[in-house]
Amino acid sequence: MKAPRIFLIHATALAIDPIATAFARHWPQAQVINLLEDSLSRDRVEEGELTASMKARFLTLSHYAVQSAADAILFTCSAFGDAIDLCKPEIAIPLLKPNEAMINLALTQASRIAVLATFEPTIVSIMAEFRQAAERSGRALELVPYFVPGAMQALSEGDKEGHDRAIVQMATQVDACDLICFAQFSMTSAAGQAQARSGLPVLTTPDSAVLEMRRMLQADDFISSQDGCLPHAQVQCSSRFPVQ
Repeated sequence: MKAPRIFLIHATALAIDPIATAFARHWPQAQVINLLEDSLSRDRVEEGELTASMKARFLTLSHYAVQSAADAILFTCSAFGDAIDLCKPEIAIPLLKPNEAMINLALTQASRIAVLATFEPTIVSIMAEFRQAAERSGRALELVPYFVPGAMQALSEGDKEGHDRAIVQMATQVDACDLICFAQFSMTSAAGQAQARSGLPVLTTPDSAVLEMRRMLQADDFISSQDGCLPHAQVQCSSRFPVQ
């Protein structure tokens, strides 16, 4: 059976390595294609809002993936949730937002959740997604956002240790929450230290997104016979303890 062809649509190059690691770990058989349009992140900051033009560009990128024989699309930038929602009814293949799987998992584990982000526009988008998911599921939710200034800049300059250190420091300041969620794929490398230092479970997006995409495509035939746990169980254990 032919392995599924998954298009990953990125608005920043910083998301590519974390999601590649997650695919290598959980679904190495998938054919992964990276589509990077990094002017989107710059334009999002300059515009200060998600404009109609940006939304149209996301639809164009989605159609390009379909025309390129994609079996599914996974977006990796969390600041564009509304634009991705507009693509869903226009695209016939499975399409997954960056945070969908993590958010759904988080709501089954806690009601008081801290959300950490290194790209400030992400905060508005992911908080709206959390609230929408909580309303759909009928679950109680207390959400506390934390922006980590300077972390993304450090990572873009190659200072991964400085990036991780800033995130970990912010995680230690989380108060009165039961769970920490990282809002961006690029933050994954700091998860282990943040969990250890804060004493709170930490969920990240790449592992849960890959596993949810695999489930959506009903791809059990592509799973190695040596895979030791069911997809739902894997989401829980792997997203708590992501690959460093």
